[in-house]
Amino acid sequence: MTHLVLRNIQKSFGNKTVIDDLDLEVAEGDMVCLIGASGSGKSTLLRCINLLEPIDDGYIELDGLDISDPELDPQPVRQRIGLVFQSFNLFPHMTAEENVMLAPRRIKRLSREQLRPDISALFQRFGLSEHMQHYPDQLSGGQQQRVAIIRALAMQPEIMLFDEITSALDPELVGEVLDVLRQLKAQGMTMVMATHEMGFAREVADKVCFLSGGRILEQGPPEQLFGNPQQARTQAFLSAVL
Repeated sequence: MTHLVLRNIQKSFGNKTVIDDLDLEVAEGDMVCLIGASGSGKSTLLRCINLLEPIDDGYIELDGLDISDPELDPQPVRQRIGLVFQSFNLFPHMTAEENVMLAPRRIKRLSREQLRPDISALFQRFGLSEHMQHYPDQLSGGQQQRVAIIRALAMQPEIMLFDEITSALDPELVGEVLDVLRQLKAQGMTMVMATHEMGFAREVADKVCFLSGGRILEQGPPEQLFGNPQQARTQAFLSAVL
């Protein structure tokens, strides 16, 4: 069963078309990597899936439900689809644990005591148990990004979206964040990731989509897209970045 279906998605800002008649399917448990130059529409696409940006045309279905219907309350949908940004967006006056607890306390009306076992387990799973009471400025960039991922997972989403989550990190910290994604993949999490980490996409993705001008010009398994790209623009992009 397909988890997420996008059909004929159009999105413009003013007279600039950012997503142009885009189709995408994400099967349950799949890791889909979006690659392409800056400005190709990757981040906007993720924001449309999470309903942070309304689409102008087309539809987005999650398990058969049209989540892009403007009559629909987006809040329950956003609980099902977690989004982690390039910037960590942690509140500096809160500990790592408090940052993670904030959304489930406010939205799910759960107490600290109810949340603590599951959240402690998340911190332990991603190697941050001893940092739960640390403030963001006491953490490295890689640790802060892992806390941001834990914060999204605390809402128990069905799908996780990642928007260039390693691009603000020093190179030596990228690996620890990508290891978290490998763990999530092994546990069967459905994920869509915009990334410049071509080696990671090649290793972990089930499907890689090359975006240009707001369209998916080419998509397929990583061995096909990286090993034998069909489109001239895909070939030019890959020859520049690999």
